[in-house]
Amino acid sequence: MINSDKPYFRTIETGTLPCPGGDLTLVTVKSPALSARADLTLYQPRQAVGRTRLPVVILLHGVYGSHWAWALKGRAHLTLQAMIDAGEIEPMILAMPSDGLWGDGSGYLPHRSQDFERWIVEDVPYAVSQVTGNPLASPHFIAGLSMGGFGAMRLGARHTDRFVSFAGHSSITHLEQMERFVEEDLSHYKQADHTIASVAEAIRQSRDKLRPFRFDCGTDDWLIEENRNLAASLKRLGVTFEYAEHPGGHDWNYWSKHLRDTLLFFGQIRML
Repeated sequence: MINSDKPYFRTIETGTLPCPGGDLTLVTVKSPALSARADLTLYQPRQAVGRTRLPVVILLHGVYGSHWAWALKGRAHLTLQAMIDAGEIEPMILAMPSDGLWGDGSGYLPHRSQDFERWIVEDVPYAVSQVTGNPLASPHFIAGLSMGGFGAMRLGARHTDRFVSFAGHSSITHLEQMERFVEEDLSHYKQADHTIASVAEAIRQSRDKLRPFRFDCGTDDWLIEENRNLAASLKRLGVTFEYAEHPGGHDWNYWSKHLRDTLLFFGQIRML
């Protein structure tokens, strides 16, 4: 389907699955950043009908996954809907993109021929706006798990003009930790001189304009020490943030449960 009305995407395909509380919409676009098709899953709660400038929460998945992971494995849309129905947070739109499906995981970084960072920061907000009609200028939040936590915290710190808050769960905190998960050589992730490989460095470089952020990790997670080290580094920098540890490991039981913490955090930021 050639899209002639809004030329940001050459093509866009959608399919909607009604849910008890709202609609899940699967989207495939021809991404300018990737020069290829790319996918995302959107969730619009029923309370979104007739409302404009709704907050958009972008959720980034981890290695091996895709755009469906947060919804089908993490039930993120059900958590969001229950919180809205209970009056805990105002209505929000969930956007759950793929990482671009490069190798075991793109890292949400610029590569030689495809810019997975720009896919998230530019293309995904345009896709959300085009499909839902929600204004592009609406508040955007970003969060993720594991590799997606690395992406969310790095991109949230680097793009304070796009994201009003960011969060990470069980996050990879430095690109070198990707070696534990992927078979691709890390040289593929370091194609640009400006590549920032550390969450701490991304935050340090933006500390004068940082937006509110939080991160957490399970006490049985194999990345717990890395997250503790990140928290300690940020304290030495004098950065304000929220950090929490909870029982649990590097798994969907943990992420599904503690997504609530991030959505509540974003909801509080939205009310400021």
